[in-house]
Amino acid sequence: MTSIRKIAVIGAGVTGVTTAYKLLQKGAEVTLFEANPHAAMETSYANGGQLSASNAEVWNNPATLLKGVKWMFTAGAPLLMNFRPSWHKYSWLAEFVAAVPHYERNTVQTVKWAIEARAHLLDMAATENIAFDRENTGILHFYGNHADFDAARKVTEILRKGGLDRTEVTPSEIAQIEPSLKGPLVGGFYTDSDFTGDINKFTKGLAYACVAQGATFRYSAPVERLVPQGDGVQVVFGQPGTTATERQQFDQVVICAGVHSRRLAEMVGDRVNIYPVKGYSITVNLEGADNQAAAPRTSLLDDNAKIVTSRLGDDRFRVAGTAEINGANKDIVWKRIAPLVDWCRERFPEMSTESVVPWAGLRPMMPNMLPRVGPGKHPSVFYNTGHGHLGWTLSGVTAEIVAHSMTAERSAA
Repeated sequence: MTSIRKIAVIGAGVTGVTTAYKLLQKGAEVTLFEANPHAAMETSYANGGQLSASNAEVWNNPATLLKGVKWMFTAGAPLLMNFRPSWHKYSWLAEFVAAVPHYERNTVQTVKWAIEARAHLLDMAATENIAFDRENTGILHFYGNHADFDAARKVTEILRKGGLDRTEVTPSEIAQIEPSLKGPLVGGFYTDSDFTGDINKFTKGLAYACVAQGATFRYSAPVERLVPQGDGVQVVFGQPGTTATERQQFDQVVICAGVHSRRLAEMVGDRVNIYPVKGYSITVNLEGADNQAAAPRTSLLDDNAKIVTSRLGDDRFRVAGTAEINGANKDIVWKRIAPLVDWCRERFPEMSTESVVPWAGLRPMMPNMLPRVGPGKHPSVFYNTGHGHLGWTLSGVTAEIVAHSMTAERSAA
């Protein structure tokens, strides 16, 4: 009979917690390490909220590169880059450009995963009775000029190869789908199978379910070192409120630590070239019935501004966007928040932005825009990390993939 495997999961964001849950379902003994005092405190705290197979297009597109170069020199543009020399930054950018020939293949793979991930996530939420402000109103991509709209038609064909159908809609149909949206439009694409929700609520709810099923969560316990030893890995981690460290031996470890995964991978001899691409969001508090009626229920993606939105219950409206290539910097800069607020005022003039909560997080991005999922060089080390802007969208399936890989290999041994 196969003995119970002791597995360490590093990182309590959405990928780490979903991985822990899937491992528990497969009979593992799980300990999860998190540097923060709670789950979902970093990139899983206040993202755009979309579970969006329709937004699975990878960024390694020649047209996107050209736009990106122009944006770098435009104040308030969706992309900002700090040109200060950094080997990590420029090696990542070089690999990003090198992945351009694989744009279509990687987009199709991402779409397939995104569609499969929906079922896993919804099953977890239903099984554990997790309320996460889910909205089943679909996602609407809209366009303000014909060039971008024509380019989106080509993207739609690629998404279809991955199994996703989205519907082309006219300005009048857009007005029926989301009456509150204002401004000139030439058309859009609507995906009724996509949905939205609060990633923080979901991750915390699933973390509680993991604890109820026997998982141990070590919060405020940053992992200082990983030491492969024979058939397992020793985890050296900090203790809350002290400079002391503790050691614990595990049969296997899975690294789900977002932007911190690169450092941890180096400890076990792997190169995982994740770069922290900074993003911003605002949460608009919808105070009063009139304000709530003026905000959209349908999730939106403004392709020109690269802004996404989600309605989180009756009284919150999440708006997210921008990308900064600026290292591990989470400072909230008003000139990056202001375009999000201004966009709200332009598109939803009857909705008050008097009460706005800003946030900044670091997307853990691989150069080819595909997450690192599976084994490392050492047989006891695995990865589920580097999901970029699609951690919420892909985590359900990548957790299943890595949990299956870890338990299947051990069962066969």
